[in-house]
Amino acid sequence: MRRRGLELIVATRNQGKVREIRNALKGMGLIIKTLNDFLDVPEVDEDGNSFAENGLKKARFYSKLLGKLTIADDSGLEVDALKGLPGVYSARYAGEGASDRENNQKLLREMEGLPVSKRGARFRCVLAIVSPDGREAVVEGSCRGRIGFKEAGRKGFGYDPLFFLPRFGKTMAQLSLEEKNRVSHRGKALRKLKNAIKTLISKHEIRISKQSQITEVPNSKLNV
Repeated sequence: MRRRGLELIVATRNQGKVREIRNALKGMGLIIKTLNDFLDVPEVDEDGNSFAENGLKKARFYSKLLGKLTIADDSGLEVDALKGLPGVYSARYAGEGASDRENNQKLLREMEGLPVSKRGARFRCVLAIVSPDGREAVVEGSCRGRIGFKEAGRKGFGYDPLFFLPRFGKTMAQLSLEEKNRVSHRGKALRKLKNAIKTLISKHEIRISKQSQITEVPNSKLNV
């Protein structure tokens, strides 16, 4: 009889993130569910001062609420010329409820007149994983590029149409999903979690043991 796969909650309703996570973790035998699979699940305010704070807050909350192994992502764009902005405000850079296009247009206005040499930026992704017994870890991935002068591409979301990758000669939104996961901030962070998730699958239980590839992170080191 085939054993049931390990259930993993991805604490987001963002379908773009869900597609990337499913693609990166495919073939692992996971039963991946998102917040859209649960009725009346409340939202968590992302009011932390760092990506790690926000990711951990979400992962802890939903792991406790649903009693499942949970990963939560907080990610954003950091522009050199803007001293790291929009950063943790990436999703609401143009205001609460702003669309991706509105955020992109605001960023273009902020960058108006800056030459290519002054348009450096990076995407950062922090993934927090929390088990129902309270074990947790945080991993991070980043991707360097620059801000383009106009939007290009329709395959991504967020700031992808503006994030130009010189090595490809394309924006993130012009890459296939497989290409994007190989080089993106989120893809890099997910690869750091895969060995730990494999350990959980092999034990077929929702816990993180001392022998797991996930290392428990002391609270004093979480806010990075």
